[in-house]
Amino acid sequence: MPRYRMTIEYDGSPFSGWQRQAGQASVQASIEAAISRLGQPPATLFGAGRTDAGVHALGQVAHIDLDKSWVPAKLMAAINAQIRPDPVSVFDIVEVDTSFHARFSASARHYEYRIRDSRAPPALDRQRVWWVPFRLDEAVMHEAAQQLTGHHDFTTFRSSHCQAKSPLKTLDRLDVSREGRDVVVRASARSFLHNQVRSLVGTLKLAGEQKYSARDVRDALLAADRSTCGPVAPPQGLYLVKVDYSQGH
Repeated sequence: MPRYRMTIEYDGSPFSGWQRQAGQASVQASIEAAISRLGQPPATLFGAGRTDAGVHALGQVAHIDLDKSWVPAKLMAAINAQIRPDPVSVFDIVEVDTSFHARFSASARHYEYRIRDSRAPPALDRQRVWWVPFRLDEAVMHEAAQQLTGHHDFTTFRSSHCQAKSPLKTLDRLDVSREGRDVVVRASARSFLHNQVRSLVGTLKLAGEQKYSARDVRDALLAADRSTCGPVAPPQGLYLVKVDYSQGH
């Protein structure tokens, strides 16, 4: 059976998340249903990251095995035609070796979180950013963020529902900058714990309010105690931007 790797963007607002769930709309189920309408027998789509309800993607990667060969460009056009009106778009498809796995072959995942810190609420971007109605200090946030990079026990920033076997992760990058009207947090790692990025952002927001110093953020990390984490940032500001793969994938 040929295997196809696809790169996908979606608006997560109407979905319960990436993963298929009984009785709820999901991105995975939406794409699988579109493919089934092409006359394909039921097949499972495997994603690189299980984004939560309301979280968006600019470059989610997934793979699927089909029972016949397709010209990738025609398959992409057919899926996009069938998936309407769901806010999902497949913008690249290639046939790959069966050794490729969207989740397990990934070498890095890159996320972005956008905060709109303005007195006026967003109109067009209200489901795309976290609105904070006061100015944040992005320089203080960035300084605090540097306390969190590297290999650590991230229990403080881990959801109680996280199914990972270990809280140990290596955070390769956590940067904060101002871009236009938004404060943007960028995080990169091979993999993340459940709610880790949103938990990090919620704590960094406290630093931006000058309620936490960089040392307070470091102490929260070292405490390995969920109660020292700031409020978890809401989902609508989070984007899965890109997934990297090792050479050969």
